[in-house]
Amino acid sequence: MENTEVKKTREALGLNQPLFAQLMGVHPITVSKWERGATSPTPYQEAFFHQFQIAAKDKEVHDTLKGVLIGAGAVVAILLLLNAAAAKK
Repeated sequence: MENTEVKKTREALGLNQPLFAQLMGVHPITVSKWERGATSPTPYQEAFFHQFQIAAKDKEVHDTLKGVLIGAGAVVAILLLLNAAAAKK
């Protein structure tokens, strides 16, 4: 995964680095390192990115995801993403 993909995905979701880090279950510095190309996400984290890329294209999922992250936390946001991805298949 290219470091530019990380930043594009995060920005498409309308999230800053700390919120995106919360969603990914990592420290904000880790997101910064990914975006600078200093480190790369694990294959497990890359699988999440692919789901987030789908969500970034769906305005309704995008808005719900951001609201949930701010209000309830990453676990609920991930469940919503997985449900949305399963419904689109």
